[in-house]
Amino acid sequence: MKKQLSAKQAVDMIPDGAVIMCGGFLGCGTAHRLMDALAASQKKDLTIICNDAGLLEGPNGEAYYGVAKLIHNHQVSRLVTTHIGLNPEATEQMNAGTMRIDLLPQGSLAEMIRAGGAGLGGTLTKTGVGTLVEDAKDYVVGRQNIDGVDYLLMRPLSADFALICGQQVDEEGNVWYAGTARNFNQVMATAADIVIAEAEQLVSVGEIRPEDVQTYGILVDYIVNGGQDDE
Repeated sequence: MKKQLSAKQAVDMIPDGAVIMCGGFLGCGTAHRLMDALAASQKKDLTIICNDAGLLEGPNGEAYYGVAKLIHNHQVSRLVTTHIGLNPEATEQMNAGTMRIDLLPQGSLAEMIRAGGAGLGGTLTKTGVGTLVEDAKDYVVGRQNIDGVDYLLMRPLSADFALICGQQVDEEGNVWYAGTARNFNQVMATAADIVIAEAEQLVSVGEIRPEDVQTYGILVDYIVNGGQDDE
């Protein structure tokens, strides 16, 4: 059985300056209980790798949805993402120079994380050739010409922690995601030193059919039961 933690206990393991991958797409599939605990912790100087900057208001009127909580608290010093347009605070902090934002094409970001998880030296893509993306030396090794076609060789991405969320997580850490909530969660679970899975529903081993397991428990280090009140 995997070790179960409260959200606060999980966040207590994360130091200032950590690199954290956060699953989700505009809050869908985000580990919201962990986001709340991380925001309350006031951990700082975080590098966040995620799809977007979250929303100022969630679908039920929640303030600061997803990683927007961390941005609002000025806990993020660097955001590696694909778009920020739905969170004006991210733009304001970028323009003020208080948060560095590195924008990458969405498909490239996903493949760079996959490469990091698979132990690959990088991933090739035609996306970004001849654009500003090519100048991002932290992420782009350079052009590669294969059979007369130019590609960018993108560096792999990895993190200290991945905070993922599944609709069902069993006691061994096997995860099933509901629909599109899978998004970045599945690939991020392969690319971090420590993976913390928040469970919408914590279930017994065997309740998730083997063929429905989308992240295997061997990849998950800790489980947070998001369906219970945190003590």
